[in-house]
Amino acid sequence: MANENKWGSNIAFILAMIGSAVGLGNIWRYPYVLYSNGGGAFYIPYLFAIITLAIPFIILEYGVGYNYQASFTKAIVKLKPKFEVYGWLLPVGIFIMTIYYSTIIGWDGIYFFLSFFKGWGTDPNTFLNVNLLQATDSLSGVSNFIPFIAIFMLIGWFFIWLISRKNLDKGLGKVCKIFVPLLFIVMIIIVIFSLTLPGAYIGLAELFDPDWSLLWHFDIWMAAFGQIFFSLSLGMGAGFTYASYTEDNIDLISSGICVIIANCAFENFAALGVFSILGYMSLQSGAPISEIVSQGTTLIFVAYPQVFNILGTIGLILGPMFFFTVYIAGLTSILSSFEVLSISIQNKFALTRRRAAGILCLVGALISMVYATSSGGYILGITDIFINNILVIFSVFVECILFAWIFKAERLIDFMNGRSKAFKLGKWWLAHVKYIIPVILVVIWFGGLGELLALKTTDSVIILTGLVLTLVIFSVIFTRLPAKSKEWFVTQERIK
Repeated sequence: MANENKWGSNIAFILAMIGSAVGLGNIWRYPYVLYSNGGGAFYIPYLFAIITLAIPFIILEYGVGYNYQASFTKAIVKLKPKFEVYGWLLPVGIFIMTIYYSTIIGWDGIYFFLSFFKGWGTDPNTFLNVNLLQATDSLSGVSNFIPFIAIFMLIGWFFIWLISRKNLDKGLGKVCKIFVPLLFIVMIIIVIFSLTLPGAYIGLAELFDPDWSLLWHFDIWMAAFGQIFFSLSLGMGAGFTYASYTEDNIDLISSGICVIIANCAFENFAALGVFSILGYMSLQSGAPISEIVSQGTTLIFVAYPQVFNILGTIGLILGPMFFFTVYIAGLTSILSSFEVLSISIQNKFALTRRRAAGILCLVGALISMVYATSSGGYILGITDIFINNILVIFSVFVECILFAWIFKAERLIDFMNGRSKAFKLGKWWLAHVKYIIPVILVVIWFGGLGELLALKTTDSVIILTGLVLTLVIFSVIFTRLPAKSKEWFVTQERIK
């Protein structure tokens, strides 16, 4: 493999994986999931999901990625040539996710700019949905192009291109070494300040008040596994791709566990800040937390601006810090998902990193303009459900079958144990990746399919049909196109 696709150090790999995991889902999604699924009681299914799914699978993904030291697609071709079309299905799907993620950081870039003078005004909800997004809950607004949003989305694509085109360690590796620690530092400042706000105790009491009765409900367990999938980017190919760039002395078991611990610590720490702020809002408004708490874009772009309005001059300091943190979290996640398709086309079509990055950024930027319309938020919501509830879970299931059974996961045990002093693999791990995880995934997948089928509007069917056709058509095209690289069918395995 070319030197431009190697980490300069193991710490660069670990920080890149933490940057991939720590993202928007930790800041805006997890606090709401924790609150709405039993508060303190949620930690039981949450920890269960980490032990039974996250740890075993991330070790499997790292191990197989390290072995093939190639892109996800090239490894699939080596393992099972007739599965190449699946090897393209995941990278293409994750690239679609990269495109709508660029929309969110575009919105956040606007709010970072506005936060210096509270440009959202006295009614952040109206500003977001009416003034900025001009939102419609259908495809009727797709013809209404919003240049202001497009400009900030293109700025985001410029940063993606600028970083991803460079040598891996000097580009992505350097960014992660600087911005991942900075991300944690800024979030620590925000949370500590939030904890000092009057009424913070109200939010924290609501957040951690356990509702043990919910443990008997299937939904809370589904929510826990869904959060672990979402926040750790399981099955999205980033872990596989990044592990393929590592040196021979890497302790993959400890690295995987470090990434999981960092991710979980960050999202739980962020939850303290979110609910401290919501407690402050409750005290100031006299409204209960249940009427204030929200999720998704509403939490980031409505609830926080309301707080910054109340905080006066302090809000002019805290606001830019917060939106900068969200931007960095989104950018590091995008860079990891972008890499999955980029390295695959580099491997098959003999492209340099610079050229592959240029082509993908140009294509991604052009397609993303559909999100710079009044229907952008509507399309984004449906695409998000499809990618995370259907494609990613399906991908993890197929990976478990391919990597655990066909590759034979037992090949990894002695090799990985020999490089790990703190943790060892055994029969428990094999049982999880071969039997337990696939069963869990089938249950979760049908739950996600049910949510998708609940979208019965004509517009949602059109969007879903378009997504499926895009995935299939481009996967088939990439499969059918002849390889330009002589090494496409030649893969050196590190583990014998």
